[in-house]
Amino acid sequence: MAELYTKQKIYEFLWQKGIAFERLEHDVVCTMEEMDAAGITQKGTVCKNLFLRDVKGKIHYLVTVPEEKTVDLRDLADQIGSTKLSFGSAERLMKYLGVTQGSVSPLGILNDESESVIMVFDRDLVGNPAVGVHPNDNTATIWLNFKDLKEIVKKHGNEILFAKFTK
Repeated sequence: MAELYTKQKIYEFLWQKGIAFERLEHDVVCTMEEMDAAGITQKGTVCKNLFLRDVKGKIHYLVTVPEEKTVDLRDLADQIGSTKLSFGSAERLMKYLGVTQGSVSPLGILNDESESVIMVFDRDLVGNPAVGVHPNDNTATIWLNFKDLKEIVKKHGNEILFAKFTK
């Protein structure tokens, strides 16, 4: 297994690629409520990220949506043509994305050596200049342009889907 993309390695990756980002180091935050309480959500569109699997556990999805949106798993399954969806276990999360619960991020895709996790973005993120995600570690939040985030996933080789979520 290759070296995991940890927080520092994410920073180095972004610097090497010339991708502009802003970072905020902070205490551990595991929930959106903790991020709100710490004032982190005031800088841009902070996203919540869900690691999901299909009913047989053969297909995995990483879903990224603005914090205020609701993810209806039945509706999402219909939109992306999946069987019933449920949350992936902590073991699967580590196996596929190399992160722990509370640190899930679309940048975890860089740890998906099999390129098998399907990335699902909320359509409303398109064109957003300041999307906030963890750098695979919940002691920091970085903001980057959605276009750059999508390009990172695309160049890594993972499939990208878009879905519509409600507030």
